Amino acid sequence: MCGHMFVVTGGPGSGKSTLIDALHERGFASMPEAGRAIIRDQVQIGGTALPWADKAMFAELMLGWELRSWHEASALENPVFMDRGVPDVVGYLTLSGLRVPAHVEAAAKTYRYNRIVFIAPYWETIFGQDAERRQDHEEAEATGRVMADTYARFGYQLVELSKVTVEERVTFVLDLLNAG
Repeated sequence: MCGHMFVVTGGPGSGKSTLIDALHERGFASMPEAGRAIIRDQVQIGGTALPWADKAMFAELMLGWELRSWHEASALENPVFMDRGVPDVVGYLTLSGLRVPAHVEAAAKTYRYNRIVFIAPYWETIFGQDAERRQDHEEAEATGRVMADTYARFGYQLVELSKVTVEERVTFVLDLLNAG
């Protein structure tokens, strides 16, 4: 386990990336979200590894991305904030009603993060759709629940982020890290 690697997870449009960007602006290392980058690349090249085309292949690309991010972050010494992690791939497959392959389950058990995982709940006020985020609010809420269940199943301690300003979220996260 890499105790300096902190996952921020939850449903789409819950403020995860905004929080991580704010932490990055304060000098903390971060790893970007896989999903949006994969969608952009697949659309650009006419690929089918997309959540609305080939969900299983999309999950495999996300797994590869998350493993690369894990290795890159594990080489660092100071805290790193991860925009999702390997267990998110398990959650995505579960949410999609697809079988979780043994190698994906093994990856989630092998590539560990700090036991504290921050979860951003569905937040109607800031939720929005765009070309890469096509989920509706029901799927966004369901994603948050599945990610919470998935991380708990893998033994992580979930800490829910309040629906407050970005600066208040940053202060909350940093206070929790300093207390630990």
